[in-house]
Amino acid sequence: MRKLLVLACLISAVFGRKTFEGHQVLQITAANDVQISLLKNLTDHEYLELDFWRDPVHDSLPVDVRVPSTSLHRVKSFLKNNKIHYKIMIQNLQVLVDKEQQEMMRSHAHQPKSTDDFDYANYHTLDEINSFIDMLVKENPQFVSKIVIGQSYERRPLNVLKFSTGSNRPGIWIDTGIHSREWVTQACGTWFANMIATSYKRDRALTAILNKFDIFLEIVTNPDGFQFTHTSDRMWRKTRKPNPGSPCIGVDPNRNWDSNFGGPGSSNNPCKQDYHGPSAHSESEVKAIVDFVKSHGKFKAFVSIHSYSQFLLYPYGYTRTPCSDQAELHKLAGKAVAALKNLYGMSYTYGSIINVIYQASGGSIDWTYDQGIKYSYTFELRPLQSSPYGFLLPADQIIPTAKETWQALMVIMKHTKKNPY
Repeated sequence: MRKLLVLACLISAVFGRKTFEGHQVLQITAANDVQISLLKNLTDHEYLELDFWRDPVHDSLPVDVRVPSTSLHRVKSFLKNNKIHYKIMIQNLQVLVDKEQQEMMRSHAHQPKSTDDFDYANYHTLDEINSFIDMLVKENPQFVSKIVIGQSYERRPLNVLKFSTGSNRPGIWIDTGIHSREWVTQACGTWFANMIATSYKRDRALTAILNKFDIFLEIVTNPDGFQFTHTSDRMWRKTRKPNPGSPCIGVDPNRNWDSNFGGPGSSNNPCKQDYHGPSAHSESEVKAIVDFVKSHGKFKAFVSIHSYSQFLLYPYGYTRTPCSDQAELHKLAGKAVAALKNLYGMSYTYGSIINVIYQASGGSIDWTYDQGIKYSYTFELRPLQSSPYGFLLPADQIIPTAKETWQALMVIMKHTKKNPY
């Protein structure tokens, strides 16, 4: 009977969801600019339904693309005919999705009664994360509170945890999950929240930071998209707002900021993953942060956490002109990734967005930097580009990823405290 019940739960869990049976993720290595141009042309063939996890930019970076089973023959023939090297990174994506779901189902059998009981080593739904937030606030009323900074398009609350030991303090902002399919980021966000709450007055360095700064943490920055990844499409990236005149839904919330909005590195096609939206800050999820940052007026650091590829990035993404604080930001990034590597040996590449990965307009940290928030950074967490997981990082890597990232965050926050501006 128990086996039948579990099977029924699994069937119910996957009912109505997009299947990725037979989908492969190919890792493509271009040899030169000509091959990069050919791959860029391939992105325009919408009938192939390709999902580029890592876009074709230049030949020093591999291209990761999810290819539906119906398009595999055509795509592989195209690559072979043009002598473009590729390897199969993920043989059958649905196998990884199923394994992830089964691990979550085992976790769901246990309902935590406190944050001590919460399973930080597993992935969780939006409702479970919101329940965790409420538990954390209830357990730490003296310095943890929940602020609702707005509503998503589908009218979900945009919850931000505030960790504060005083009044009228400057702020440090951390957000996770702005791209909804990057599940390791929301999972790390819950771990970060618990770490902050339990370490105050126990960890000298964090206590010193909290005695001078408030920390604001938005764990699920794109709740509509995140909910959709659990109910319908695990690979959903964007928001869920309809686009008038187009059958395609959503906007890339990290191309929607007023930092060279609509420029290179974003798309005006609503069906593209990097669609920038009709106007800057058109997405309520983005506008809520913009309004909150402006009204607060005293943020000194802003860190947005993504996955994957193992990068630590600073402005700019939209221009090759170095930001005025590049020397300091670069040196600090180097110290942060060194601290991260010291824990488990994971290597991160660091530098400006445009120099490390690609040109991208409308990104969050370019906007925050131009608003005067000097210490503006973006993480791209595990796995590395060569990993066979992409956005489906195994749950047993959540806590190691969170712990090593925390080491880097502490370096950035300590530097922010020691270098007022």
